Amino acid sequence: MKENQNTDNPKQIKRVPNIPKKPQKGSKFNIFWVYAAIIIGLVVVNFLFSSSDVKTIPYKEFEQNMLIPGDVKQIVGYKSSDGETYTGEIYLKQDKDKDPKYKKYLNNNALQLSKGGPIAKVVMTDSKTMTDALKESQKSLPPDDQITITATSKSNPWGTIFLNIILPLLFFAGLWIFMMRRMGGGGGGGGGQIFNIGKSKATLFDKESQVNITFNDVAGLEEAKQEVMEIVDFLKNPKKYTNLGGKIPKGALLVGSPGTGKTLLAKAVAGEAQVPFFSLSGSDFVEMFVGVGASRVRDLFKQAKDKAPCIIFIDEVDAIGRARGKNSMMGGNDERENTLNQLLVEMDGFGTDSGIIILAATNRPDVLDSALMRPGRFDRQISIDKPDLVGREQIFRVHLKPIKTAQEVDAKKLSAQTPGFAGAEIANVCNEAALIAARRNKEMVDMQDFQDAIDRVIGGLEKKNKIISPEEKKIVAYHEAGHAIAGWFLEHANPLVKVSIVPRGVAALGYAQYLPKEQFLYTTEQLMDDMCMTMGGRVAEDITFGKISTGALSDLEHITRIAYGMVKIYGMNKNVGNISFYDPHNEYNFDKPYSDKTAEMIDNEVRALSNEVYERTKNLLLEKREGLEKLAQKLLEKEILFQADLEELLGKRPFDSRTTYDEFVNGTDNPLPVSEGLVQGNVTPLEPSSKTEE
Repeated sequence: MKENQNTDNPKQIKRVPNIPKKPQKGSKFNIFWVYAAIIIGLVVVNFLFSSSDVKTIPYKEFEQNMLIPGDVKQIVGYKSSDGETYTGEIYLKQDKDKDPKYKKYLNNNALQLSKGGPIAKVVMTDSKTMTDALKESQKSLPPDDQITITATSKSNPWGTIFLNIILPLLFFAGLWIFMMRRMGGGGGGGGGQIFNIGKSKATLFDKESQVNITFNDVAGLEEAKQEVMEIVDFLKNPKKYTNLGGKIPKGALLVGSPGTGKTLLAKAVAGEAQVPFFSLSGSDFVEMFVGVGASRVRDLFKQAKDKAPCIIFIDEVDAIGRARGKNSMMGGNDERENTLNQLLVEMDGFGTDSGIIILAATNRPDVLDSALMRPGRFDRQISIDKPDLVGREQIFRVHLKPIKTAQEVDAKKLSAQTPGFAGAEIANVCNEAALIAARRNKEMVDMQDFQDAIDRVIGGLEKKNKIISPEEKKIVAYHEAGHAIAGWFLEHANPLVKVSIVPRGVAALGYAQYLPKEQFLYTTEQLMDDMCMTMGGRVAEDITFGKISTGALSDLEHITRIAYGMVKIYGMNKNVGNISFYDPHNEYNFDKPYSDKTAEMIDNEVRALSNEVYERTKNLLLEKREGLEKLAQKLLEKEILFQADLEELLGKRPFDSRTTYDEFVNGTDNPLPVSEGLVQGNVTPLEPSSKTEE
């Protein structure tokens, strides 16, 4: 039942939600106004106390126009500031300055005349010369009308001091301050001015400037969310843990690949904790001046103690947290090490009940200093991996909310078709799909738009107008057909989704996409089949044309990487044995942890493994030569083939294993028909082999 509304009152009270406002910046005192006032004051003093800047006239003009007519009251003589000439200032009798003939002098010296100053001046070599000239000019005048020179000493100490001392000092001080502002990070703010260069650049989020992101906006990171939610609970209910004798953790390190959501998770912590949140990057501590980084660390923790309980978030902490003693100059002063030392002291310096928790994020945990990683500084290391099937589905649901999607768009299918995608890549796919639909003047974003968006994210922009010769196109077709045939008839190879000879991206003339399984361990048989499938393009060129091209570059790189991994890292070679020379922390630097003889053995085994893969793939493609020809010709005709086309040309895949897509989307009892979903499926590789390029 609706309430009665008063329609007689035209003014209705609107309830505006309580949106947190950003802190308003008031007018701040600027030291440059003081500098400007000092300069203006000195200019005024110099003007008031300066000597009269009157016009210098020839002596003959003075004699004929002023002296002989009897208009001169007196002459004040003094030695000039240069010490080489003698100046005589001419003062007229009362009301004589109103004579029209003196009008030309008034334009230059009206202010001096109003104060009873001179009207003009004459300059001679010395006082004796000027005195003799006056006597000679006044011979015809009565003695009472004759005037003499009144000697005085005129100087302007203020003008001399201003011009010679104060003005240069002000100039260099202004230049220095300008340079400090430019090098200190620009004007304004905590680190922009010279007096604030050692201040922290952290951005503070408090009650007035809250973060609107919450844990509901973070999907696919359930384990990591549980860890950081507990940190938020520490700050909200500390007695719940301290009553039992526990101590609040001092810090948590978020570790994960780029785009997995480390910074997003920190923003969610800021939005949920409702406590002051300091956010800054590791590069904010780095400065060209010695000691500035350590000073900013001290200032950051000083502010944090004043705002406790609070959270400090340092993004990309590896900018200052790299291991000490490596790659440093002999005898040099490494500013990053000084900053790290101060950070270590501050993190272990405050009490456990101070209510300050540090969050840091990095995608390079292997380069961090061991002292920074120990418990007591970062008590927890929260691993944020790329999301799995369920995680990708949740991320898709979050990013699909603001998009007008068609009813057929299913987050489950999209998550199954995008193995290996991080959260940032999924967000990019959703945005690209909306842009593609808008470009096509659609009212809703359908599944085809998402397929094209995934295709573009994986392979790049489609080059429809790229000119390719028929010979090159034929080579590309047989190359991609070789990948498809090898993958179709190898048991442990990833099932094919799509093969295309349409150019995409910068250098890809064609590509084949597969649907890899969600797995973390690989057997020797799986790696061998993967290499054989990747070698299929090079072998198809060889057996078809009797020559090879440069199109197998990415394939050979992938094969070489897997082969060296099997021999040198995973201990999958009989001759080398169960030995691993893996060095993730670069402990050996430039020294190999094995002899030259072992290195030669590793190279030989890798080469033998590559030759074995080549021969095995060649025998397979020769056996399936008829299917290779059919598939290549079909590719030249249609340019793009899907899994249904391969079943039509080659028959069903002779293996019973189901794909992750089938198991996840349709369950174990209802396998998905090839024509539904997978026909238009485009996926990203979990391993590089799931996309092979020509």
